[in-house]
Amino acid sequence: MRASVIALWLSGLVPRVVVLTTAQTSGEQAAFYVPHSSGRVITPAVSAFIEDALATSTIPGLALGVVRLDENRQHMVELEAWGRQTEEGDGDDLTPDALFAIASCSKSFLVTSLGLLMDDFAQGRNVTPLPSGILRFDWDTKVRDLLPDEWSLHDEWAEVSFSLRDAFSHLSGLPRHDFSYKPGDTATEVLWRLRHLLPAYEPREQWMYNNQMYMVGAHIVSRLSNMSYQSFASSRIFAPLHMNSTTFSPSKAAKTGRLTQTWTRGVRRVPFWFSDEVADLFAGAGGIISSAEDVTKWLAVLLNKGVDPLTTATIIPASVLEAMTTTRAVVSGIPEGPLSIIGYGMGWFRMAYKGHDVVWHFGAIPGFSLLVAFLPRGNLGVVLLANMDEKQENNMKILYRVIDEALGQPQNAEDEVSVPDTFRYNIPAVPGQGGIGSEPLPLTLDAYAGTYEDPLYGSITFCSPLSTSEYCIRVLEDFASVDSSLHSPSSPSLLAAWPRVWSSHVRLRHSTGTTFALIFPRLFPQGYGKNTTPFEFYDSQISVGRVKFVVEGKEDERRVVGFSLITDEQAAAARVARSQRGVREVGDAWFTKTIS
Repeated sequence: MRASVIALWLSGLVPRVVVLTTAQTSGEQAAFYVPHSSGRVITPAVSAFIEDALATSTIPGLALGVVRLDENRQHMVELEAWGRQTEEGDGDDLTPDALFAIASCSKSFLVTSLGLLMDDFAQGRNVTPLPSGILRFDWDTKVRDLLPDEWSLHDEWAEVSFSLRDAFSHLSGLPRHDFSYKPGDTATEVLWRLRHLLPAYEPREQWMYNNQMYMVGAHIVSRLSNMSYQSFASSRIFAPLHMNSTTFSPSKAAKTGRLTQTWTRGVRRVPFWFSDEVADLFAGAGGIISSAEDVTKWLAVLLNKGVDPLTTATIIPASVLEAMTTTRAVVSGIPEGPLSIIGYGMGWFRMAYKGHDVVWHFGAIPGFSLLVAFLPRGNLGVVLLANMDEKQENNMKILYRVIDEALGQPQNAEDEVSVPDTFRYNIPAVPGQGGIGSEPLPLTLDAYAGTYEDPLYGSITFCSPLSTSEYCIRVLEDFASVDSSLHSPSSPSLLAAWPRVWSSHVRLRHSTGTTFALIFPRLFPQGYGKNTTPFEFYDSQISVGRVKFVVEGKEDERRVVGFSLITDEQAAAARVARSQRGVREVGDAWFTKTIS
């Protein structure tokens, strides 16, 4: 049975109109709210489209919320859910109030919180003073002025000129560097690393997605509000909108019994990815847990120019809403099919679909694919929450189908491929296999085993099949259980345990010469959920790359001195183009070999 709710939210003190009706399947009761417009957006045709998408994509479950306003700024909400929330259920138990991590769809809440702080200072409602010497606090305020004792970047000019608007427009010039932080890290430690992490571009030169800047943003909110960012967002956004199920705490969400289980591609269950410890660090960048039902309340405010249609209270000042949705960076400068070029404001992408202005953001962490969008001139807000990762292409296609239905647009064959290339996942079948013409290793595989260190990324110890330490025996056994179950590497491999937010281990497979293909997997030697077969998971975009070892010395005394870690080929190419740097400088980090 598909879970379905249509809700009419009326402004002022008029109560919601509620009609209970009997569902047509299973004899169960379902709540339906009477709509106030002439028709629904989630029609049988849209529902059939979604059901087909789930069937062909193996997505276990998806929740959808749709918001529209009428001429009196009252709004109607449609909520439906398809598929499963748990592997223990009957396969059709997902409900519209199920909780999902909304991942990077959280970023707009961080930007809104900073905008609210700016308004507080402008109106004299601030509870802390600004740092000495700051005469104004707005999007052009320099980060260094707000964090004078903590902020530093690799380049002195960048450090001095970098503004809040630069940070949240992803214009820092820094690539992701998502494997530089680990569970237990604090915002202070993230800030310390920023001064040493290698950029790819100068600030404002090129759009590059970077989560650390949103971690810094949460830290700024905490400093200037004298409370945690989570408390600020909860009190200033969630509470006024009665987003009562929304939280930053995975453990609190789990206790409700409504937190959906999650699956990775290949239809394997995975645990909820973030612990409370990690969620604290990631709160600003992607730490919110919410439901389709709650997110529609947020969307109604966005459609209503920052004002809550239910209470008429201003949640987002108009200047803040305009600033964060105004494109400042170009993400994709070439139109594709019915899509325009794609830009980025602060926490929001912006583009046109068939000529209609769409403001949106995706979310992606292991086990989840999320999408939140609204059409400022099209009177439409949409939230799509799927409990399987790497399904952004499916979410985008469903979004387009919902827009077409809402605006009465015809369905065209070319719409089926109108997904931005920037957000397509290209999953390599077996990353890093050496092929025809590949060069052999100049030294034995065992020569590359050992401990390597980078001051920012930390220490890592690689094991070869000949390694005999207690640590390596455990590492080799964990990988052996996975490989025997799933595949057997056909090229020489180096293996390591390396706990990070996004992974637990590292796998290097020889490609050619001193180059190895890199995967940052999380291993499940005992499987997970009902399926106890061992497996590994890795994100096919951010958890892959390559490693380039450097060998020095005379012919009889050659030794491995270190390796360059490259997880972003665009960043590596940019570094080479800027300064023709060598192997040590082109990657995200240089690891020096300390123990053989």
